[in-house]
Amino acid sequence: MLKIWGRLTSANVQKVVWCADELGLDCERIDAGGQYGLVNTPAYRAMNPNGLIPVIDDGGFVLWESNAIVRYLAARYGAGSLWPTEIPVRADADRWMDWQAVSLNPGIGPAFIQLIRTTPEKRDLGVIENARIETEKKLGVLNAHLATRDYVAGSRFTMGDIPLGCSVDRWFKLPLSRESHPHVERWYAGLRERKGAAQVVGMGIA
Repeated sequence: MLKIWGRLTSANVQKVVWCADELGLDCERIDAGGQYGLVNTPAYRAMNPNGLIPVIDDGGFVLWESNAIVRYLAARYGAGSLWPTEIPVRADADRWMDWQAVSLNPGIGPAFIQLIRTTPEKRDLGVIENARIETEKKLGVLNAHLATRDYVAGSRFTMGDIPLGCSVDRWFKLPLSRESHPHVERWYAGLRERKGAAQVVGMGIA
């Protein structure tokens, strides 16, 4: 049975749980990180020396880094579905997974820290506004891309949609004003209807 370590309020853990659900995998999730601790124990550090979540153990194979885990699960259990067998389609899904990590998340992160992890009297409104502006620019890129396709890699749902879906879900849950990106909103509404996304969109953020 697949084991997943990490609290479900973490977007990075949500990616993995969503992916496993899409693939119909039996899994056991162990709360770790945040209020649950565990990540600084010797046993956990032996699995992930960074002390971060998530970590998986799939029949003795231990892996950390959330997007790498999504790729691994999709490749091992979802060839032809989450893991596209057509190399150009798979490369497209890969590209948007990388874009989520290196382009979109760095904008969302500061807004999340300020609005969720920082007490109101200590919040820096300038940091929040800069994060909002940068994220809106990035969502404009995603919106233009989705204007001509149903999902990030084309006409069908793939592994590429999962990390982006988690990030956009987090962005929409932040208490701030947002611009309209109709193609992103249409895509996100479709993702919300997927059974695998239920645990993601139904959770708060912390």
